[in-house]
Amino acid sequence: MTRYLGIDFGTRRIGVAVSDELGLTAQPLPSLEPSSEQEALSVIQGLIDQYGALEVVVGLPKNMNGSIGPAAEAAMAFARRLEEGGTAKVTMWDERLTSREAERLLIEADLSRAKRKRHVDQMAAVLILQGFLDRYHRQQERSS
Repeated sequence: MTRYLGIDFGTRRIGVAVSDELGLTAQPLPSLEPSSEQEALSVIQGLIDQYGALEVVVGLPKNMNGSIGPAAEAAMAFARRLEEGGTAKVTMWDERLTSREAERLLIEADLSRAKRKRHVDQMAAVLILQGFLDRYHRQQERSS
């Protein structure tokens, strides 16, 4: 049984999600609002330890044409530092449109604009992690 963490990296807030013990579904955790990158790395390492996660999936915010912009570079640098200082494997996951999809889902749930702003990072982390888990399990089914 393996648990996974999903990360929607942002400069102000970091959305976090965790899988169930079977690695089938993603659930949101409270978003982080660290005062420094070092604090963010420390808190995420604490979550890795708390949940026994063996892999962390960090969203890679590519541009729509697939190129890497400043936000993607920042996410990749954060992922490298997380992997260097931690105990879990770190995987990058193309997250194009996850924040937009998260916003749409929260609107459908009839959340106010203020509540959506607080929860969009959480929901984006869930979508990142769930996409990764779904693909992982499809690959496992094909190889069996």
